[in-house]
Amino acid sequence: MKNIAVVGVGYVGLVSGACFADLGNRVTCLDVNEERIENLKKGILPIYEPGLEELVERNVKAGRLAFTTSYAEALKEADFVFIAVGTPSAVDGQADLRYVRMAAESIADVMDHPLIVVNKSTVPVGTGDWVAEIIRQRRPDAPEFAVVSCPEFLREGSAITDFMNPDRTVLGSTSREAAEKVAQLHLPLRSTIMITDLRTAEMIKYASNAFLATKISFINEIATICEALGADVKEVAYGMGLDKRIGRYFLDAGLGWGGSCFPKDVKALAYMAEVQSRHPHLLHAVMDINADQRRSVVQKVKTLIGPLKGKIVGVLGLAFKPNTDDMRDAPAIDIINLLLREGARVRAYDPVAMENARRILPEVEMMANAYAVAEGADVLIIVTEWNEFKNLDLVRIKGIMRRPAVVDGRNIYDPAAVRALGFEYLGMGRGYNGQGVQ
Repeated sequence: MKNIAVVGVGYVGLVSGACFADLGNRVTCLDVNEERIENLKKGILPIYEPGLEELVERNVKAGRLAFTTSYAEALKEADFVFIAVGTPSAVDGQADLRYVRMAAESIADVMDHPLIVVNKSTVPVGTGDWVAEIIRQRRPDAPEFAVVSCPEFLREGSAITDFMNPDRTVLGSTSREAAEKVAQLHLPLRSTIMITDLRTAEMIKYASNAFLATKISFINEIATICEALGADVKEVAYGMGLDKRIGRYFLDAGLGWGGSCFPKDVKALAYMAEVQSRHPHLLHAVMDINADQRRSVVQKVKTLIGPLKGKIVGVLGLAFKPNTDDMRDAPAIDIINLLLREGARVRAYDPVAMENARRILPEVEMMANAYAVAEGADVLIIVTEWNEFKNLDLVRIKGIMRRPAVVDGRNIYDPAAVRALGFEYLGMGRGYNGQGVQ
């Protein structure tokens, strides 16, 4: 059993802390937000993540997981301190590292024994060296320490499973001994462990996310071509994915990527390249395609029902993906704002994200369920592919809409089946489907 401190109780920090505790370690999660820590002590979590509430409760009861706002308390007996704070995008795309700096300075102020500082946050290449320099400058007399980069690869909605069953664990450090000690923490996960230098580990994270974003933007580009030529992108993607060199994952055409990782990480990588006088043309194209997908949905709505002024548009799904309440860079935000700008009345429903969405989209009428959204609506837009939307009673939906029209932004329905029920239907790149080119 090791003693671990985790700085930050967002998605990465809270999930990582709870999972390390579940592996038998003693973990103290720290955050400077007093309200957040007090709520955690009461069992109130700041985020929605399937299975996390039960995991936290179990390990708190077992005495392996605790919460504090005090760095001195968290680091008192810690062998490792994980920095898992936010690194949001600045205006120019570079990562904002103010919270990383604050964490590094606070660690330096209280450390009184040898310590391994682990960067879990997604940070620009070179941040590990920078954190080490902050600590050295802040505390020239600091006890022995080392910095290790251990980038996270957690997907919101399946973060616990991803932590406990990783594809790989990447560790980078200038100290092989420190990296191997962090590797020991991860041995129970039985994954491939790669040890490299600090900057390479940091780059692996950015390159991985940029590649996945590129794959999504690529299939969305193919979807627009499918629409023009009469092909079905779902079948195209399936055929592509059977090639082992390509694989089937991240080939779902739709509204593009959002959330807390892909948008800021692709921007940050492009910024890092430009600062070094490189020209990240591909990364900029990936971002442009993603923005176009959101605009294209509004155009599809206008194709079906004409001018939007005074029309009632129902939006099903607000979170950027299913099984989370995260609204960060959610496609719904851009789509709804475009609809409102055109004069539409917008109703919406999401199983878990409406509380967060209300703060961002105050002009939207939040409804109790999907059927309340559909009643009297001129069109429905599927924005997030929650399972409950896949199993809606479409006959009932048709009967209560003012005009039975659907824009399926996630391709969750079979076009021919929906049209057979009497709906006007447009998907993303669904092509011919027995109805002629869209």
